[in-house]
Amino acid sequence: MSTTPEAYFCEYERKGSAGPGSIALVFQGGGALGAYQAGVYEAMHDRGIEPDWLVGTSIGAINASLIACNTRERRVEALRAFWHRVEDKSLWHNWMLLPQVSQSMSYLATLQNGIPNFFEPNPLALFGPLCPMPPEAAGYYSTAPLEGTLRELVDFSLLRRSEIRLTVGAAHVRTSRMHYFDSRDVDLDVRHILASGALPPAFPAVRIDGELYWDGGILSNTPTEVVFDDEPRRDALIFSVHMWNPEGPEPTTLWDVAHRQKDIQYSSRIASQIVRLQQAHRLRHVIAELVSEMPEASRQSAAVRTLASYGCLTQMHVVRLLAPRLAHEDQTKDVDFTPAGIASRWQAGYADMSAALDAAPWRAPVARIEGVILHEPGPDGWPQGGTSVSDAEEFGAVHVGRE
Repeated sequence: MSTTPEAYFCEYERKGSAGPGSIALVFQGGGALGAYQAGVYEAMHDRGIEPDWLVGTSIGAINASLIACNTRERRVEALRAFWHRVEDKSLWHNWMLLPQVSQSMSYLATLQNGIPNFFEPNPLALFGPLCPMPPEAAGYYSTAPLEGTLRELVDFSLLRRSEIRLTVGAAHVRTSRMHYFDSRDVDLDVRHILASGALPPAFPAVRIDGELYWDGGILSNTPTEVVFDDEPRRDALIFSVHMWNPEGPEPTTLWDVAHRQKDIQYSSRIASQIVRLQQAHRLRHVIAELVSEMPEASRQSAAVRTLASYGCLTQMHVVRLLAPRLAHEDQTKDVDFTPAGIASRWQAGYADMSAALDAAPWRAPVARIEGVILHEPGPDGWPQGGTSVSDAEEFGAVHVGRE
């Protein structure tokens, strides 16, 4: 059987399994922007395509758990239930003529009251920033409502019986190191999802096995590296879903500065990540090709076999989806839980994934030496075939761009 990405994706469509490779769905953190991810998954689901590995941080971990910890038939229903529960149902959304005014009022209401079924004000915070409190309560808000919501919508026992894999990223508070909780290694529960979304100082850290964890987004908001660093490596088709735009206009107001700063902060590792992964994986291919050219007798020596173990001929196709900018969005967009904001982002995610699946650029042939192939839509839509590290020395040249 062929192990090319085209072959395993076609095999997946025919048999409903990932075939000899892996289909991974990677979700960023981004609060209300996560509605885009829900639309992305629904488009896959409607095509009969299911990921066998979900990786997420923060809201990405929440969406990933809603998918992984429900039966295939209930996954979209669980996503819709969650996003309906966290909607800001204030009456002014029904009659406000200016979206930016409605969004600003929603933002102020969220700061004061929190989001129903998600987070609520922490009474201890009212005593000021120097008020002593347990580390597990040190935040301006409590995520107890989110814990209740997840317990109703997520069945972790189902995950333990499923072939689907779930990985969520969190920041280890004591050491400042990224930690990935993986269902392949540990029994995940609601604490791991809450830890992945515990963004300080808004939300308190979550203690797991005696250690405190914060939102993984403060270290790696797009945890694609966990797929590339996995052992053993397999051919993979990776849908990396981004919500923060690495490119944007120069800010002309302080409000614009705050907006651009957030985009840069939460998308900042993408450029270096992609280049590093492409270069490293191409070197693995070079090692494998060099070893194949050696005489058989030399290949059998212990030293050469050790060196050869660093080689790898797997190919990783990264399909990058980027949420579009909405009209009137600003630096409060990650707390824009208005019905219109959620619906617009959900619809955009569905449309973008549908277009990617229609184009299927990963089917185009690529050189055997290339290990990581990046696919992005350009101004004229999706190209046939992707870009590789041989095409550019930095992400700026690899990135096709989208406005």
